[in-house]
Amino acid sequence: MTAAFNFSSSPNPQALDRRILSLFFPRLPTDRIARRRWGLSWRLHQGSTEHPDRAPLACAGRSANAMRITALDDMAEGFGLRIGQGLAEARAICADLDVIEADPAADRALLDAIADWCDRYTPLVALDGDDGLMLDITGCAHLFGGEERLIEDVERRMTAFGLAVKIAVGPTPGLARACSRFDGPRRVAPSEAAAALAPLPIAALRLEPQIVMNLARVGLKTSGDLLAAPRAPITRRFGAGPILRLDQALGHEGEPISPRRHLPLLSAERRLAEPIMTEDQVLDLAGRLAAGLKTSLEARGEGGRLFELLVFRVDGKVFRIEVGASAPLRDPGRIRVLFEERLSVIHDELDAGFGFELVRLNVLLSEAFEVRQSALADEEDGSEDLTRFLDQVAARLGERALRLPVPLASHWPERASTHAPAADALKTADLSLPRSQRSARQARALRPLRLLHRPEEVEVMSVVPDGPPASFRWRRVQRRILRAEGPERLTPEWWSDGEDAPPRDYFRIEDTDGQRFWLYREGLYERRTVTPSWFLQGFFA
Repeated sequence: MTAAFNFSSSPNPQALDRRILSLFFPRLPTDRIARRRWGLSWRLHQGSTEHPDRAPLACAGRSANAMRITALDDMAEGFGLRIGQGLAEARAICADLDVIEADPAADRALLDAIADWCDRYTPLVALDGDDGLMLDITGCAHLFGGEERLIEDVERRMTAFGLAVKIAVGPTPGLARACSRFDGPRRVAPSEAAAALAPLPIAALRLEPQIVMNLARVGLKTSGDLLAAPRAPITRRFGAGPILRLDQALGHEGEPISPRRHLPLLSAERRLAEPIMTEDQVLDLAGRLAAGLKTSLEARGEGGRLFELLVFRVDGKVFRIEVGASAPLRDPGRIRVLFEERLSVIHDELDAGFGFELVRLNVLLSEAFEVRQSALADEEDGSEDLTRFLDQVAARLGERALRLPVPLASHWPERASTHAPAADALKTADLSLPRSQRSARQARALRPLRLLHRPEEVEVMSVVPDGPPASFRWRRVQRRILRAEGPERLTPEWWSDGEDAPPRDYFRIEDTDGQRFWLYREGLYERRTVTPSWFLQGFFA
């Protein structure tokens, strides 16, 4: 028994509310070269894509031990050249062809920059292959006057940036992509999905080329042919791919898009009627946006730990500036100071050009905000001053500029601690208590203040083989020992070092010059299988 897929089948109700905008850049490599040669506005000259001084342009790369065309501009395509054609054949057809070596990395960098710029429309921006983008504009179009106005705005700006673009909006990623790449309708309502998809070729469904050829051999050349065909025989003969792609395009099967960046928890932005030029103006806007986010953070009972400032330049360049806080933060003044510290470091990188037209502040990470009573006059509490200092140093020099030792779950000396950023190391410290109530540290530690990166072998003389050392030679210097304490025996961690790893006997020693060392003997004399060796591991104050 077989069943045909008819046009009246209703899509998934969840797809009715989704609106996906697909951007296709058919000439991205050649547009990148043209932008570099003639400027961003080269497509606006006399309302034409032609430039009076240019020759037909193509990009070529090596494929199957031959140089082949990978990209063409409008003029080169007008000569009848095609993608995948051999370079020698292309030069024979067009002698004036200007051939540039393909640079996929530069093309990808340009596509990433365009994706950053598209954050102005929605934070849900995903890459679509090497020449396209997917934007989830659900609930965003009304901010730009509706979908038609949004499409016009994107097209106008992309043309001003020197980029050829094809745009379509649909209820699913598959349908929007098919319409943008195969000249379908620019806007498709959910009820029009099947009708819009039917005249498009089978290749619009993102199938493998071999499957497209096999479908064409049996007369299925358009999506409408596949719509009217029985589903079960198609699945048996060609696999589940064609029907799955068809259902995804029509909204019967879910198909998420994967945004390039994590969605911010909170966001506030300011679109400017006149571009701003100075850092002070950017910082002033950052402070105002932070004041606007304070209410939202208070409503959530949280404070921000990681903030991101996006500055959109008029020519499409986007700057992303991140600062972190060692404790949940709401104060707009402190947030502004953190960005001020960061901008003082990257001052030369923030080139205003012709000005900034949009500034946005995002909260990327937040934590519960604990409201604390201010300390009384007779109680000193420097916790806020400390966190302020840590935040400003991290904003200026990076979070790894200040590091503190933190203990680890190991009794083996070289694995018993590590260094972590100061903000993370102080998380577990209760700095809210008065200083008089904080637990005091031991007056004298039994471990040295400084450990060598790797223990260094030394030559030791002992009165008895298993006794404390009487003298030792380290780095060609002989040292006589005045006092010695020990041994302190540490056994290895068999789950990490194995059952045959030798134990260590540690000694705290002092030489005749008053210097104190931490030496250990590896191995035991009673075990004849291993000859004990001596190592220097650390120094006391």
